[in-house]
Amino acid sequence: MAIVTLLTDFGVSDTYVGQMKAAVLAIAPTATLVDLTHAVPPQDIRAGSFLLWSAIEPFPSGSVHLAVVDPGVGSSRLAVAARAARGDYFVGPDNGLLVPALERLGGCSQAVALSNPQYWRARRSLTFHGRDIFAPVAAHLVNGVDIASLGEPTTLRRPFELAFADGPHGEVIHVDAFGNLITNLSAERLPERFGVLVGGRRVRFVPFYAAGDKNELVALVGSSGLLEIGARDGSAAAVTGLSRGAQVEVVPG
Repeated sequence: MAIVTLLTDFGVSDTYVGQMKAAVLAIAPTATLVDLTHAVPPQDIRAGSFLLWSAIEPFPSGSVHLAVVDPGVGSSRLAVAARAARGDYFVGPDNGLLVPALERLGGCSQAVALSNPQYWRARRSLTFHGRDIFAPVAAHLVNGVDIASLGEPTTLRRPFELAFADGPHGEVIHVDAFGNLITNLSAERLPERFGVLVGGRRVRFVPFYAAGDKNELVALVGSSGLLEIGARDGSAAAVTGLSRGAQVEVVPG
């Protein structure tokens, strides 16, 4: 089964996502298309990179991950395809979006700039590389085209880091749709017993949301393996007024 995942900031009010899917299916009609999300905040590359990082591990090796958060479309930024050490392929803009996910799958083993128009859509727009370059390339990878045929070798840019904290101090890196504050503190680095300081409050650690009292702020390890702050039956973001970049500290106890 050939899988193509899609992650964009296009939303679902317009037809952009449907047009990208059409471009994939025109070349690889048997591909299985999986929507990761199309609700990345507009032009927010950091948010897109985290969401892509959080989503790709469950997919089988060899999946093709098509990601487009591309405020630089039409500019000198490169369009790229990359292969992860695990065997997955990533297609998208060279603006840092793909790098954390590649590293989660063992690192980048090969990357090319998409300079060969043979694998693009015949009619192209300067403003919609998602449909006209990235989607066709993803489809050709599904069909078994060698990544080396797509263009010249390149090294991916790292304009920012999706950094995970080594010590007790971290920060909120994402607020999900439930208002949970997801931090960059990894579960394996947490002590056996601890509390969390966030927004001037001490928050106790619980194993799951329902272990807290109604509307209580709680700390727990979420599905991504990262420490997060939640509010039982509520929104931690609304309760605390905090958002991405808020400081978090793990304390003994």
